[in-house]
Amino acid sequence: MKNILITGGAGFIGSNLAMKLIEKGYEITVLDNLSEQIHGENPEVTSPLFRRIKDKVKFLKGTVTSREDWENALRNQHIIVHFAAETGTGQSMYCIEKYTEVNIQGTAIMLDILANSKHSVEKIIIASSRSIYGEGKYKHSKLGVVYPSHRKEIEMLNGNFELTYSDNVVLELLATDEESKIHPSSVYGITKQNQEQMIMTVCPTLGIDSVAFRYQNVYGPGQSLSNPYTGILSIFSTQIRNHNAIQIFEDGKESRDFVFIDDVVEATILGIEKKEANGHVFNVGTGVAIDVVEVANSLIEAYNIDVPIEITGRFRLGDIRHNYADLSKIKAILDFQPKVYFKEGIEKFSSWVLEQEIQEDKLSKSLEEMKKKGLLK
Repeated sequence: MKNILITGGAGFIGSNLAMKLIEKGYEITVLDNLSEQIHGENPEVTSPLFRRIKDKVKFLKGTVTSREDWENALRNQHIIVHFAAETGTGQSMYCIEKYTEVNIQGTAIMLDILANSKHSVEKIIIASSRSIYGEGKYKHSKLGVVYPSHRKEIEMLNGNFELTYSDNVVLELLATDEESKIHPSSVYGITKQNQEQMIMTVCPTLGIDSVAFRYQNVYGPGQSLSNPYTGILSIFSTQIRNHNAIQIFEDGKESRDFVFIDDVVEATILGIEKKEANGHVFNVGTGVAIDVVEVANSLIEAYNIDVPIEITGRFRLGDIRHNYADLSKIKAILDFQPKVYFKEGIEKFSSWVLEQEIQEDKLSKSLEEMKKKGLLK
């Protein structure tokens, strides 16, 4: 079996993938810096994500911004699954140097080593993101398919959150396919676009196969419940279990495609194992858009804790309104079909959450941070 390096392999997706690959007989190496934002203080002792993989993988504590750490991690590897990244749309708009250094420069160091030294790497899987699509794909009643520009602050201050075209015609949301326009609206999205393009451009020149997965909003048992910068299911869950009101941005009708962790792992393994995946970019989602109010109500019901829902009308610059995936390509080439849809996924996720310690609700602190930066309106 192949040796597989998973960068960010102690994270939510990475650790789940590592465990599944171990079951299949692969030798797994993990490079991870055990970020406090994700794993909490003293992560070697307290992080359930890290403890899950500890002693089951070859673990290297290090950072993708270090050439030495990369050189150690790449030794004798056949496949790289590159998950290590700073994640968080809002935070990326003011931690610009950090997001750029980790996501772009970290990927550049890896490729530079592979381009200039002997190695055994045969394939790289890059974790891209739906964020690279920006506002995604829409239908204009007269013009057909259009890709609207990012929403204007003045419009949202007046409570107009839905997307319109330049002639103010309200647009119909369509599923975003892989040929859709790439125009990210956040620094995070820009860095994921850059990662994907570097991998898919450089690897063919090195004789290395490459696959990119544009993941939608991934959720499920094991995700961080203490990170207030990303993952609305975790954020809402922590608010509910602290008996705090759920604060919802805009009018609550903004929507996302929520894809369960098991389906994400399955799609990623298909990319690792199937030659048909080589050279392709794939969406990974469910193909279903769920609005934020439905998410909140589903979690309140699951936890049986009645807390108020506050539709604040506030918004974050860099956030998109809607996005959901067109899965035609991944179904046709990899025969991938999501198995866990939102109702079942929420049941599995909430059951796991109820087994965990109640985390401190840090959302207000993160929102205050964004407000000071002028990004929360």
